[in-house]
Amino acid sequence: MGAAASPAECVMNLLNINDKSGTYPASYYASNIMPITDCEAAKGQINCDVCVIGGGFTGLSAALHLAERGYKVHLLEAQRIGFGASGRNGGQVGQGQRLDQDDLEKMLGDTRAMELWKVGTAASSLVRDLAKSDLVHADFHPGLLYTDHRERYVQGSRAYVEKMNDKYGYDQLSFLDKDQVYDLVKSPCYYGGTYDTGGGHIDPLQFVLGLARMAQRAGAILHERSFVTKIKEGAIAAVHTTSARIYAKYVVMGCNGYVGDLHSDVSRRVMPINNYIAATEPLSEDMRARVMTKNIAVADSKFVVNYFRFSDDNRMLFGGTESYGYKFPKDIAAQVRKPMTEIFPQLADTKIDYSWGGTLGITLNRMPHYGVYGANNILSLSGFSGSGVAMGTLSGQIAAEMIAGQSERFDIMSSVPTPKFPGGRMMRQPLLILAMLWYSLRDKL
Repeated sequence: MGAAASPAECVMNLLNINDKSGTYPASYYASNIMPITDCEAAKGQINCDVCVIGGGFTGLSAALHLAERGYKVHLLEAQRIGFGASGRNGGQVGQGQRLDQDDLEKMLGDTRAMELWKVGTAASSLVRDLAKSDLVHADFHPGLLYTDHRERYVQGSRAYVEKMNDKYGYDQLSFLDKDQVYDLVKSPCYYGGTYDTGGGHIDPLQFVLGLARMAQRAGAILHERSFVTKIKEGAIAAVHTTSARIYAKYVVMGCNGYVGDLHSDVSRRVMPINNYIAATEPLSEDMRARVMTKNIAVADSKFVVNYFRFSDDNRMLFGGTESYGYKFPKDIAAQVRKPMTEIFPQLADTKIDYSWGGTLGITLNRMPHYGVYGANNILSLSGFSGSGVAMGTLSGQIAAEMIAGQSERFDIMSSVPTPKFPGGRMMRQPLLILAMLWYSLRDKL
């Protein structure tokens, strides 16, 4: 047997094993973008107020909101801005938290669940507001449909809508029966669902690049190709890269699925998994109408979620299936085509032009992990478990508030327990695979 990989090598595996260094994946999103400029690698000694690690939604939002408050900010991205899950995901923008309010009430009680709901709705509102900037070259499209793939779930969906309307005063959520769902999604697989006009979808890579431009305009300095090797704690933290030392009063870690062993406590609570998306060829207007009749996003009730929407040029963007090893499958398109054609048999002969994978971060209970470390000056916000467009973006704003002395929303989020994955580093992945196999089997029953 060869020698065990070092912590740095483990992180580099996730950053490089499936992609060429310094290059965006061959995704539909990356096929028509204008990359960010003026992002030279960090070199030498840098002194600043805040060092942000990670060039995705959380890191860029933190950099933007901190720079707007007058802080001197340097952001470090190991690859390219938006290289990770922020630039590869399904672009769905949900309301509330990753867990529904029923689960949050059981976990934390009604009062704290209401506080979390208010934080979650602020997340989608923030995405809408930021998308209006002239530097964001993507439109927010309203409408998010959650479909029930089993008839036994329909009664619960109806009751949940009534609860959200009455108890939470949220009137943008409505129940749809089987026929009403079929009017929107031309698939025989669904028995009902909930339709949320407060949620929606956006091109995630264009959005994250827009956040980068906004952060730069506000005065933040962005560095690409700046891989962080370690953080030395202290009243002034020292962030080491392969070519620089950044000394900062505060550090914001927005690493999500790429945290590796950069911080041992965070890595015990946030685990990387891979997810896959395919983009078809552009559909004719007739074919598009035979698939979906509105420009909305859809996610189903399976534990291993299928999610889909149209691109602005009429492609079906379909995401589904997950894996837990480092390596992406050789034929991503074939892997995604299977659930896509199960839901939409009418797309069986449709060409897939793009297919790609991405690595996101999940927690054991699917709620974000917020932590404060070192001399109370290192913040970590990650583990968005598939809700990163909204909650990742808001988390950057919340990090800026925390550093500025406004801790209310950070405290609300950090009060949610995020347990460590069982089994430690060696066993957490095999145990999670067994759990996911069980849930995949349950999805089929």
